[in-house]
Amino acid sequence: MSQIVKVSGRGIPLVGDDIDTDRIIPARFLRHITFETLGEQVFVDDRTQAGGEHPFDQPQYQGANILVVNGNFGCGSSREHAPQSLSRWGIQAIVGESFAEIFFGNCVAIGLPCVTAEPDIVKQLQALLQENPQASISVDLETMEVHCGDFQTSVSMGEGPRKMLTAGNWDSCGQLVRQVEQIRATAAKLPYMAWGNS
Repeated sequence: MSQIVKVSGRGIPLVGDDIDTDRIIPARFLRHITFETLGEQVFVDDRTQAGGEHPFDQPQYQGANILVVNGNFGCGSSREHAPQSLSRWGIQAIVGESFAEIFFGNCVAIGLPCVTAEPDIVKQLQALLQENPQASISVDLETMEVHCGDFQTSVSMGEGPRKMLTAGNWDSCGQLVRQVEQIRATAAKLPYMAWGNS
């Protein structure tokens, strides 16, 4: 499990409030047994409707890894497929005005940091990325700053999730696997764990 302290690369602006999880990954893709191919289907209905004009289809944003969104991003259902599909497309951090709480938690659980900034700051970042899609952008979880070209701004994230990401403690399954011997030792001391052996 890796520490996530700074994500750098290029940004992709996605304008609009209340973009819900059904738009991020439509319900018909929840039947997939693994998350592996979900990146291909991210925003599939929006992209089809936009006829190649959706930011996730535009050539200038291919390879971008930092998503910049507006308010209440990831609202709707609690499906973990939504952050998984964004991650499988290549998104490694999200900057937004606000995030739905369950979506935010699902992102932290897969090591996908979501930081917030004031609405006017987010709109400014989106405009910068529309004007210059090749601009370098970084999200720093130690300094809690975003840099985009010459532009710099402070961002926010709860201290608990921030520490989980920067310390590398965000993967609960990974923590269990690493502590398997301690789990076995504790289980051996529990009287009810011996029921099957009597």
